[in-house]
Amino acid sequence: MSKSDAKRGILSRNSEIFSLGVILAILVLLFSLALPGKFLRPSNLQSMAFQLPELGVLAFAMMITMLTGGINLSIISSANLSGITMAMILTRNVTPNMGGSELGWIVFLAILAGMSVSLIVGLANGVIIAYIGISPILATLGTMTLLEGISLVITRGYVISGLPRSLLVIGNGTFLGVPVPMFILIAVAIAVAILLNKTRLGLSTYMIGSNIKATGFSGINTNKVIILVYMISGILAGIASLIMIARFNSAKAGYGSSYLLVTVLVSVLGGINPNGGFGKVSGVFLGLVLLQVISSGLNLLGISQFLTLALWGALLLGVEALRLARRRVR
Repeated sequence: MSKSDAKRGILSRNSEIFSLGVILAILVLLFSLALPGKFLRPSNLQSMAFQLPELGVLAFAMMITMLTGGINLSIISSANLSGITMAMILTRNVTPNMGGSELGWIVFLAILAGMSVSLIVGLANGVIIAYIGISPILATLGTMTLLEGISLVITRGYVISGLPRSLLVIGNGTFLGVPVPMFILIAVAIAVAILLNKTRLGLSTYMIGSNIKATGFSGINTNKVIILVYMISGILAGIASLIMIARFNSAKAGYGSSYLLVTVLVSVLGGINPNGGFGKVSGVFLGLVLLQVISSGLNLLGISQFLTLALWGALLLGVEALRLARRRVR
């Protein structure tokens, strides 16, 4: 890729992010006019802030793999297995009268175990893709199915509930009126942005998405980078699972099943090139907020949630078709 091509690509992505911001502002204005006193009321804004984080962290888990030209279809099943692991440890070892440092250690060990599960899943995905050579879509599809089966065997399809209150603060607490999960999402977004823009791993991730063969010839260990990317994706799925089980006070094999499509949609809507190489955290974050605004607005207007889900699929096809049309015109 020449410098002029790269510059045009950057300008195009910046233009898309600006357009996304304009669309978001227009939608907020329209919903505010259509739903006076409802859409912008503090309780609705707080409700949206509670719903954003788990999907947002999962979207970043999807985004980082898409930048390499891959995809991670196992993020939901990985998050669920991680959540089930944490919930099982907590429900089997925490008693009603337990408190203090003993409770703190059990909660810490449960979270560590859950994150370890997600990390191992990410490592397995990376090794399968990088060294065995199976395509990302097939590798993670297989992992997804495997993890779903394991989760169902462990739980027998039931919900594991009754988590300690100290953990529930992570999913339901607020600080200065802002939900605690929102702070987690912002911290994750900043960390991913720094990783992609300020580190050698981030640069290598973009290079692999642009041209993996040229990246290999430049002396970068592409297999190592791919493994690290999928491990990070796994960790992010684990963080999302922590938010989910803390918000729902339970863990289950089927939680968040509708999120998979939406994480891809958020990434593409936010300017991530499905073929890899281009995309920014800011674009994904705007795409996430845009979808949440649409979802909340349609819900307040009384439109069916199932119809909203159907609109996501149409939006995904429409956005990508529009991008392809713009590239052909150029």
